[in-house]
Amino acid sequence: MTFETITTETKSAVGIITLNRPKALNALNAQLISEMNSALDGFDADDGIRCIIITGSEKAFAAGADIREMKDFTKSEAMLQDFLKRWDHIGLIKKPVIAAVSGYCLGGGFELALATDFIIAADTAKFALPEVTLGILPGVGATQRLTKMIGKSKAMEMVLTGRMMDVMEAERLGVVARVVPAAQLLTEALITAEKISGLSGPAIVAAKLAVNESLELSLADGLKRERAIFYNCFDSSDQKEGMAAFLEKRKAEFKHS
Repeated sequence: MTFETITTETKSAVGIITLNRPKALNALNAQLISEMNSALDGFDADDGIRCIIITGSEKAFAAGADIREMKDFTKSEAMLQDFLKRWDHIGLIKKPVIAAVSGYCLGGGFELALATDFIIAADTAKFALPEVTLGILPGVGATQRLTKMIGKSKAMEMVLTGRMMDVMEAERLGVVARVVPAAQLLTEALITAEKISGLSGPAIVAAKLAVNESLELSLADGLKRERAIFYNCFDSSDQKEGMAAFLEKRKAEFKHS
């Protein structure tokens, strides 16, 4: 499939989606989100792909949503079109999705990164939610995800002021998993993705499911759900191979089944 606002490639068992609207600092318009969703679906359905990376340019992961597309909406038009609904699609992807972030990661771009499974950031990355300066608020999950991630006080300050967060603060608060030199960002993201890809596919999907469900459940319900997902792993051939390889002191040869 040919795309106009993104590029895609594969390296080993890793699918890479690169946001590609350089003149707009990768501002996220409807076409880009739709094309990204199509690429995500394609990689998710491909048995040869076991991890996905979303990245942007050195200057900007994404500088926000495309304001030109929404500035003239009325409330009725916004609600009837529910134009942000397509942004939720990333949550349906079963395989791990890593955001490799360099440069500006603002507004909707920050919300997109927060919707992935974790962020690896270049030492040049900068994060902000400047929506209040436009007379709106973050509408693609930041008020919920960021608050759960870093707590009410810090999240409220960012949402109400629109201030910029540098990458070291983002790492300290747990917004990003790791900070790497900008020149090594994609290399480091690929090393991580390839490590994940070499493990049992069913176990990785199950582990992602368990962690994500913990955000929606009480501790008691989450523990029950974790236990059920754990027991399900004993139906996989990878569980048999992984435990046998451990006892035999050899490397496991997972079949992803």
